[in-house]
Order: sequence, then C-alpha cells, then structure tokens
Amino acid sequence: MIRALYTAASGMSAQQLNLDTIANNLANSSTTGFRQLRLQFQDMVYQNLVTPGAAQSQSTISAGLQIGLGTRSAATEVINTQGSLNETDNPLDVAIEGRGFFQVQRPDGTIAYTRAGQFHLNNQGTIVTTDGDPLIPTITIPPNATSVTITEYGVVNATLPGQQNPSQLGQIQLATFPNPGGLESMGSNLLEATLSSGDAVLGNPGGPEGVGTLQQGYLENSNVDVVTEFVQMVLAQRAYESNSKVIKAADTMYSEVNNMSQ
Repeated sequence: MIRALYTAASGMSAQQLNLDTIANNLANSSTTGFRQLRLQFQDMVYQNLVTPGAAQSQSTISAGLQIGLGTRSAATEVINTQGSLNETDNPLDVAIEGRGFFQVQRPDGTIAYTRAGQFHLNNQGTIVTTDGDPLIPTITIPPNATSVTITEYGVVNATLPGQQNPSQLGQIQLATFPNPGGLESMGSNLLEATLSSGDAVLGNPGGPEGVGTLQQGYLENSNVDVVTEFVQMVLAQRAYESNSKVIKAADTMYSEVNNMSQ
C-alpha cells in the first residue's frame, strides 16, 4: 500500500503542473503571436517482482510482474500552428503567415525572436517592438514620410514629399529553426535560440528558405483554443480527484490494518 500512496502523489503533482500550463494558455489567449503549450507525461521506473523472459524451472516466463511507481512531467511541447490573423489597419502591424520569426536586438546586444509584429517608431524613427527593441535588420522611417508600405516579401517602402515613386528603406528578414519547439521562452513575446532549437536560418519572406510571407495591417492572434483548454482543465481536475481518492483508499486500508491489533 505504501506504493499506492507515492504513486498517487506523483499523479497529483503531475496534474498540478498540467493545470499550471493550462492556466498559462488561457491567460495568453489574447496575446499576439502566443504559441499554445502542452504538458507531456512520462511513466516512472518500474519495480520488477518477476522479470519478463526469466527462466523458471523448464520454461521461460512470458509475462512478468511489474509494479509501476507513478508518472512525472517530462516536457512542455510547443504547438506551432498558425494563429488567425486580425486586421488592425495599422501600417506598422505586421503578421507572419507561415513559418518564421522576426529578429529583434535586446538591450544587452543579444538577438531574440518573436511572432508578435506590433511595431512602433522610436524617437529616431527606427522600427522597434513595444519594449523598444529594434527590428533586425534596422529600418528607419524618415519623419516626413507620408505613407509606409510593407510588401508580403518584406520590402519596406515609404512615400516622401515631392517624390512620385516610393523609396525603398529596407528589407525585413525572417528566421527559421530546425526545431522551433526547442526555442526558450523569455517573456515579453520573445524567444531565445538554444542548442535544441539549432541555429537560425535567415531568409526573405516568401523566399526559397521556406519562410512565410508578411501581411501588413494584420496581427497574428494566439493559437490557443479556449474551448479545448477548458476541456483539458476538466480532465486534469478529474485526474487529480481520482489520484486523491487512491490516497484516501490506501489510508483507509492502513487504518484497517492498524485496527486489527486492537
């Protein structure tokens, strides 16, 4: 019965982390470019009372006797499906349709990656994120520009006074990774490359590198399905409740054993 107590406790701990993940998904259901997370479970070590395939007398045991010792949280899987696009009509709102991440430079000089295309201009006219991190490659909009257009292939143009044809200001590049699920979340809609994600592969939107295209005046919504998350929350709650009942049953059995000596 001692096994049942610890096994059920491991299940309760795992479901608690599962609920934490679901809560984070629901909290970010309106976060631009957010990617849904899903907790993966893994069974723990088994105690072999009778090893399968062991020799016994003149025969070999076909099925052993194994006692599982519970479950644990193994990994957090990132669901990299495309979020729906929301039209904003803001010329500096840019959504990625397909694969790829924007590159931004953090204050310490390191490069971070994001799907959130909520861009602004700083006091020098440079395109930056909400937190003021400049887009890479750096693109500066002249203060007298009357309009700014960003093509689906990432070319940034601006119309200046006295010019009939727009001037090209720069080219937005996107980064892809061999394993985008291996990127580390840093908060503030930023991701960081790791050994698991591999090195960034840069390319122009719509280019041969397989990166997606850009949509000016749109933002990518979170890919969290609220209904699915509520269903997962109910399942996590029931699994937690089931494990707690196992603990209660084992405690009752211990109580019965203790009362036998009275």
